[in-house]
Amino acid sequence: MNCKVSMLNLLLFLSCKCNVFQINLPKIVQVMTGSCVTIPCSFDVEDQYEQNLNNQCTAIWRSTTTGDVAQLTDRNPQTGDLTMKNCTTTFSNVKTGPTRNYYFRIDCGNPLKWSYSSTYVKIEVTDNFPSPTLTPSTLKIKEGESVSLTCSAPAPCLPHPPTLIWTPKLGDIQETLQEKLDKTKFKTSVMNFTASLLYNKLNISCTAVYKKQDGGSDAALTTSLIPDVLYSPKNVTVSVSPSGSVLENSNVTLTCNSDANPAEQNYTWYRADGGQETVIGTGNTLNTTVSTDRDIFFCKAQNDVGEQHSNITHIDVLEDVVYARLKWRENNKVKEEDIYVNFDLSNEKKCENGGEHSVSKKEEIESMRAEDKIKNIRKESAVVYAQVKFQTKTPESQ
Repeated sequence: MNCKVSMLNLLLFLSCKCNVFQINLPKIVQVMTGSCVTIPCSFDVEDQYEQNLNNQCTAIWRSTTTGDVAQLTDRNPQTGDLTMKNCTTTFSNVKTGPTRNYYFRIDCGNPLKWSYSSTYVKIEVTDNFPSPTLTPSTLKIKEGESVSLTCSAPAPCLPHPPTLIWTPKLGDIQETLQEKLDKTKFKTSVMNFTASLLYNKLNISCTAVYKKQDGGSDAALTTSLIPDVLYSPKNVTVSVSPSGSVLENSNVTLTCNSDANPAEQNYTWYRADGGQETVIGTGNTLNTTVSTDRDIFFCKAQNDVGEQHSNITHIDVLEDVVYARLKWRENNKVKEEDIYVNFDLSNEKKCENGGEHSVSKKEEIESMRAEDKIKNIRKESAVVYAQVKFQTKTPESQ
């Protein structure tokens, strides 16, 4: 019988939700000098003191070392509804001072007076507030992929959370105020955008701006990252050396140029023959001999991301090239200039013997297709004569 009574009492005791004096506080909070800080706080009292909770209850924060009332600010702190066991307190315009531990005491002017001295919060007043955190801290991504950057910063003062600013603003932004396990707050800002080659090596920053209540300037703290955007070759072009028209069977150097990340690329050279593409070499440069039937080229640049072709490059190959020396009179002085011309074999004045061909009129020089324009000739009558000699001879020109 006694055993049954003991078991019954035990079950009654276990089923009883008996409240005790306890409090929930974060271990540490940081506050910027001249700003404000909110200490999240909730407490409980023994059941017999529940009836003593009323609007006359006051919250007191005391130092664990001196027992003195916290002198964090000249203003009265704002406290939550103590009748709802909410002791969350905000201190505004916090003054510079040493880091100290503080505990909470409730005094309701009746039997409910209690110090929760076994649990305390460390309040650290500092001018060196932590900069915001960027996630991810580094970014390597391919062009066209979606990116989400998250900026988070402590929000020590609930009435005045920090303002988060992205520079530059690359896409949509969503902001939220979130809570840690210890009930302290932090603000997050998520920026979503699509990676572009224009963002490669671009400085992307997030700035947290904290308001001051002491009349001082707002505090701005910045964290940055520089993304590495991978993209396929762009703006692929071919440069030719020497430039301009070249003689048949001359050697030229072709260079394939492009912009890509990563810059390590494979280059392939093609010759366009009557609509067909023939691979003629690899590498950034190509040395080749040109002729009238081998004068159209293009290159392909390739990296790990993709590839791109250049436009068709047409090399102007001179077939029957002659060397012309022009002499003319200007201001009673005889002047001369060397030019290359492509002799028009359809012209009736073409050279018959492959030797020297002299003309006395400017029209006859213009009947030859000049690669370089004849310079310095102001008047048609200024031309005295021109000597034309073949640089190379072909069966047609002989």
